[in-house]
Amino acid sequence: MLDLFSEEAPWQEPLAEGATILRRRAREEAPALIEALLAVAQQNPFHHRITPGGHRMSVAMTNCGDFGWSSDSRGYQYTEQDAENGRKWPPMPLLFRQLALDCAREAGFPQFTPDACLINRYAPGAKLTLHQDKDERDLRQPIVSVSLGLPAVFQFGGFARGDATQRVLLEHGDVVVWGGPSRLRYHGILPLKPGDHPLAGAFRYNLTFRRAF
Repeated sequence: MLDLFSEEAPWQEPLAEGATILRRRAREEAPALIEALLAVAQQNPFHHRITPGGHRMSVAMTNCGDFGWSSDSRGYQYTEQDAENGRKWPPMPLLFRQLALDCAREAGFPQFTPDACLINRYAPGAKLTLHQDKDERDLRQPIVSVSLGLPAVFQFGGFARGDATQRVLLEHGDVVVWGGPSRLRYHGILPLKPGDHPLAGAFRYNLTFRRAF
């Protein structure tokens, strides 16, 4: 496992055409990122969404930015307000936006302009089943995903749910960027194992930046 306090420089690890892991890329900013996401959660608390099929998601979620992603009996959608409380989503912190822009550029997507950031909180046992990110209007824009806290196993598959998947360990500060020919690949997170992280405690946090509209 990577040492939280290692000074080894970040590096890029290819996943597929148009998909890259920027290892350790967010390590330096991580304390400020966690502080900022917790401030967002004070304004709009984490909530376990309900899928269109009526199942409670094991991952707790909030959002920031111009739009937020949510799920309910009507389906999956981006909205300007949280349907749970009728309030606009908190603004995206400048630190978040700059990190997303920089990582996208480093991965080969210099035109990325995120307007939504999903913040997922994983407790032990929480998972995200294989899915595609396809609710966004412009699929030419990539996904930028930042891992903070406990390590998790990321599944990165093909273009059908039953395709073979790669399983890679994502650790604190790792950033995954995928777009272009890999934009609609299936991906997910296996159940989180228990642990205690120096900054995040018993949780894994994931910042997922997207261009919704």
